[in-house]
Amino acid sequence: MSTTDIKEVVKEKYGQAALRVKAGGSSCCGATASSGCCDPITSNLYDATQAGQIPEEAMLASLGCGNPTALAKLHQGEIVLDLGSGGGIDVLLSAKRVGPTGKAYGLDMTDEMLALANENKRKAGIENVEFLEGEIENIPLPDNSVDVIISNCVINLSSDKDAVLREAFRVLKPGGRFAVSDVVTRGEMLPEVRNSLLLWVGCVAGSLEENDYRAKLAAAGFEQIDLEPTRVYNVDDAREFLTGQNLDVDAIAPQVDGKIMSAFVRAVKPRGN
Repeated sequence: MSTTDIKEVVKEKYGQAALRVKAGGSSCCGATASSGCCDPITSNLYDATQAGQIPEEAMLASLGCGNPTALAKLHQGEIVLDLGSGGGIDVLLSAKRVGPTGKAYGLDMTDEMLALANENKRKAGIENVEFLEGEIENIPLPDNSVDVIISNCVINLSSDKDAVLREAFRVLKPGGRFAVSDVVTRGEMLPEVRNSLLLWVGCVAGSLEENDYRAKLAAAGFEQIDLEPTRVYNVDDAREFLTGQNLDVDAIAPQVDGKIMSAFVRAVKPRGN
């Protein structure tokens, strides 16, 4: 698929997810709400205390694979940018943590998600939030303007991850932190196995091998690079969905077990830059 095709597919998928939430349903990594979703990846990421701080629609619209707001160290007065902010859950939670002297930006390219996010902002009554329309490969913010970049299972969906990481580096202040949740793979997988997994969840599509992720961060200029697994998946996590695709799950199990994980990816922009 071309870069344009990938972006259109992602926009359509996330637009449909936003509309499902507004209609009283929930978002889902799969193409339809009845596909079994990707519960092993998206479920149980936020605790009850966090859920109580934001509108229910923000929680329902989450298509993430982690909880960057719980893992990232945010401080009062900081400026935070969420790449691919969706319904706004991580932006709203971040805004509370940086307080009224700080600010949280959300960047998304999907009109329906931006509309849902702004509605959630209104319901939450949080003022230090701004949602921006744009693409994560071309961030509409000036150089050296952000203290922390977060993202939740979105960078893996980009067809040009090098551009995303270069842009993240550009807008971060010297000493700024990159602290995202993403799906990554570990070690080699047979192409036919990887292609089968793409049927499992869109969340896995385009995921980088962990060493490739490290290399791309370094190439963009980042230092202090660290990948911390937060959930490691096995074939049982996807058994029902893969079986429904007429795949021999037991045959691919050895190639899958322990090779797909949600990870917290950290890096720092050097202070000399």
